[in-house]
Amino acid sequence: MNKGRALTIGVIGGAGWLGGAIAAAVLDAGIIKPQDLSLSYRRQRPNRFPDAFWTSDNQTLADRSDVIILSVRPADWPELKINLEGKLVISVMTGIPLSALCEYHKIRRVVRSLPNAAAKVRKSYTPWIASSDTSEEDRTVVRAIFGACGVEDEVRTEEAIDYLAGLTGSGPAFPALLAKAMMDDAILHGLDRDVAQRAVNMLIIGAGRLLEQHGECPGETVQAFLEYRGTTAAAIDEMRAAGFDTAVARGLAAALRKSVAMGDAS
Repeated sequence: MNKGRALTIGVIGGAGWLGGAIAAAVLDAGIIKPQDLSLSYRRQRPNRFPDAFWTSDNQTLADRSDVIILSVRPADWPELKINLEGKLVISVMTGIPLSALCEYHKIRRVVRSLPNAAAKVRKSYTPWIASSDTSEEDRTVVRAIFGACGVEDEVRTEEAIDYLAGLTGSGPAFPALLAKAMMDDAILHGLDRDVAQRAVNMLIIGAGRLLEQHGECPGETVQAFLEYRGTTAAAIDEMRAAGFDTAVARGLAAALRKSVAMGDAS
């Protein structure tokens, strides 16, 4: 980092939902000022962050920034033929390994990370891993950026990142899938759609808040209801008998295979 002046951050793909969410989070947290933020877009400049620097030239963005966040689709990444020498580069792309990022951009200070859609409401879980040349000062910057988006963890291996692409990279998709199944069943049992939606949404929101505030292991919550042997235990027993746990494990295995394949295809 450049000591003696303000940190500057550039988001390649800042017009996208994830790049925009990260940019909003770092601004709200006061990590940088709007004039020290650069964002790039491909076709049309978005009508947000009016005091930041917007450009369609990614090299211009890189030249203005100490930290570069690569927030593009993995399939579009090979098109980024830009000089990133001397920069701290943070990738939020699924599947692209550290070695490929270092080799392609001729850089040594690289972080591979995986925030999710909940960054928009500052509730993302973001695992990340850094190359060996990434300094502790660099790591402090990474923690600040992803801490502003929610909760972050530096993990030990890239295999952990690949696995978490399915587990946490999905963001709200898996809870939403459960919520949809429950809502559909409620409607089949005669509940009005708006009542069913409010009931299920509050169930998911309440569960998340309880887990967050009490810090319980989910397994402990499940076990407590099983031991009570009431209606919830009856439902859990039937769901498991129908293959609930197996279905989840198979889904996560499919997501892991897709994560690895996305990296191989780049």
